[in-house]
Parts: sequence; C-alpha cells; structure tokens
Amino acid sequence: METTARPAVWPWISTLARLGLAAVWLIAGATKVGDLAESARAVKAYQLMSYDVARVVGGVQPFLEIALGLLLLIGLSTRLTAGISAVLLVIFIAGISWAIYKGLRIDCGCFSSGGELGAGRDTQYGLDILRDLGFLALSGILLWRPRSRFSIDGALMGESS
Repeated sequence: METTARPAVWPWISTLARLGLAAVWLIAGATKVGDLAESARAVKAYQLMSYDVARVVGGVQPFLEIALGLLLLIGLSTRLTAGISAVLLVIFIAGISWAIYKGLRIDCGCFSSGGELGAGRDTQYGLDILRDLGFLALSGILLWRPRSRFSIDGALMGESS
C-alpha cells in the first residue's frame, strides 16, 4: 500500500483569509482616518447614539480597524484578532439591519465617509450585509484554523513557513 503525504492545505487557506481580512480592515480604516469628524457623522447617521458618543466611536473606529489590519497582516494573535473582527462585523451587520428597520436612507460608511444619501442614490443594504457576511466567514476560518503561513504566531511557535 502506497501512502502519499498531502501538503497541508489549511495553513494556506488561513493565510489567504488572514491577508484578505487584513486588507479589508486596512482599507476601511484608511478611508476614515483622515476625517474623523466625517467618521463621527457616519456613525451618528445610524441614530443609535448621541453625537457625543458617535464622536468617540467614529474617532476610535478607524484606528481599531487599522490595528486589526496590521495584526492580521503580520499574523500576531491571529485567533484573538479574528474574534474581535467577528464581533465588530456582527455589530456592523446589526447596525445595517437597524437602518433597514428604521427606514433610514444612509450609506453604511464601511469604506467611505457614509451618512445620508443624496437625491437619486439608493441604499445597498443587501449587498453591504452580504459583503460583511463574507468578511465574517473569513473571520470564522481564522477562528477555526488560525495557523497560517508567514505569520509571527507561527514563528513564535517554531513553525517553518
């Protein structure tokens, strides 16, 4: 009987998930960090909190997104970072669902300044939720299989890439 060693596929799949989710967070944070007041207005558009609280959330969110992106990019604390990412994505999906429930006409502000939609523009809540579910799936892969190639976690555990 001949046995062949199959290459480990999951570390490569996890690497793609890790780098993909890192790109998502880095792009999302970078689009907001330059104008924190606009980020606060985007958070306020959901009508879930006062403007003062929205200012804090809108001011912190881009830096949190960039920090998550950098941690995923280098592969440090991958499972913890994936868990925080999953929680954040569930909050975002809940926020978009809230906007649907309240009949708000806003841009989610996920990769832009967000806020009220102008005349002639329609919401894209369905696509926004589907996109976030896809990102949530990437987080799920990393929660389930956090070992990935070219990561600091792997180097600390003595694994070769």
